[in-house]
Amino acid sequence: MDQVVGDILSGWRYDISGLAPEMRGDYEQHFADCPHCRARRRLHRTIDFVLIALALLSAGVFLIAFAAVMRYEPLRHVSPKHLLFMEIGALGGFALSSLLAIVVAIATPAPVVMADAARVGARRLGERLPPEIRERLPEAVEKFTRG
Repeated sequence: MDQVVGDILSGWRYDISGLAPEMRGDYEQHFADCPHCRARRRLHRTIDFVLIALALLSAGVFLIAFAAVMRYEPLRHVSPKHLLFMEIGALGGFALSSLLAIVVAIATPAPVVMADAARVGARRLGERLPPEIRERLPEAVEKFTRG
């Protein structure tokens, strides 16, 4: 384990997705050798995914609230002006939550991690396919299944 590499990785929040493949060697080897950095990397990616999920869940709840105000007009004895404020508040909450989900997805390597996981899964699936089926795959699919 290399302390310098570990310090560099911690400064990058354990993200090497933006590095060129030829520059990843030492860092990938460090992740393979260092359980501490591997655990920290997993923790950071978990936090990223949880933040995105919570923001999307919040956006969904605000959208449901807006639909409920529109459909059922709660508190019928409330003035139309107050109902309008409830609708604007629900739409504002939806917009803000959606914006936060987008910002977290852009600022973190979560989408890259998901795409890499999908590629690895496609390769594993492609390796298990019988040769006659693998020959019929289009070229676009082959690049993911053959690596």
